[in-house]
Amino acid sequence: MATVETTERARTRTPLNVSGRASDETKLSLKTTEFWAMAGIIVAILIASAVSDSLGDVRAWTLVAAVGIGYMISRGLAKSGTKYAGGQDPLNQGDR
Repeated sequence: MATVETTERARTRTPLNVSGRASDETKLSLKTTEFWAMAGIIVAILIASAVSDSLGDVRAWTLVAAVGIGYMISRGLAKSGTKYAGGQDPLNQGDR
């Protein structure tokens, strides 16, 4: 009888690493190097379009949009499959 109870207790118990998770797997976007690389590339494109005669405004803004879209896709892939496990949203702390 004792072995049956022990087996049932072991089956119903959840692993500690799943239920005890207190933070997200991904970082806040401002803490990633991808964000700062994107910001630097956008600044470089805009400076190059202001200085260069061969890089037009429309082409520069198209490149900026492409870099922004690439960043959004990479953040989406980084966060895909992860569940939000955090307690508070750092951007909406005063909305209570």
